[in-house]
Amino acid sequence: MSKVFIIGANGKIGKKLVTILNETNEHDVTVGLRNEEQFPFFEEKGVKPAYFNLEDDVDTIAETLSGADVVVFTAGSGGSTGPDKTIMIDLDGAAKSVKAAEKVGVQQFIMVSTMHADEPEYWTVEAMKPYFIAKHYADRIIKESSLNFTILRPGALSDKEGTGNVTTNPAGHNSSKIPREDVAHVIKTTIDNKAAYGKIVTLLEGDSPISEIYN
Repeated sequence: MSKVFIIGANGKIGKKLVTILNETNEHDVTVGLRNEEQFPFFEEKGVKPAYFNLEDDVDTIAETLSGADVVVFTAGSGGSTGPDKTIMIDLDGAAKSVKAAEKVGVQQFIMVSTMHADEPEYWTVEAMKPYFIAKHYADRIIKESSLNFTILRPGALSDKEGTGNVTTNPAGHNSSKIPREDVAHVIKTTIDNKAAYGKIVTLLEGDSPISEIYN
């Protein structure tokens, strides 16, 4: 049973992932939370909360991650914050988490990024540029790390019910969206999956079973 630490568990993808992992009962799950008032919600889900702040230094983050086998980074500053928070959380927070994970010997790091993170020609909406830039450089940092990483790059996230199917090839694909529930199921499939190591995976709603994406 792997020890999984989820950064960003209070977000929409994070909460769905917690529910999925709790139902399967295959992993020992800890969630990192900045607000201790959120602890009871996750305790009721059967997972362990730990105080965790992405604005802390690397050593403090490393101490909290110590003992984890797998780290899932699905944190984000959110659409209601400014570019400063985007840089602090989506870039600096991610970078510190990668360094901390290296420091304590985490076996696998799963990064939830975004589609087009490596394609500046798509960064045309001015308000979204800080987000794309943060994700681009956070991805570069993990690619250059010593970690067994998987980078997941979903398209536009929706709250539709998941289908259990995705496509990893956007070429000629009509949809630019994916349900958050399906992203959470992809993360579950990625955990402890050595076939996922070193992979960068684009995710859109599609017709390929999630269970087969690393085959």
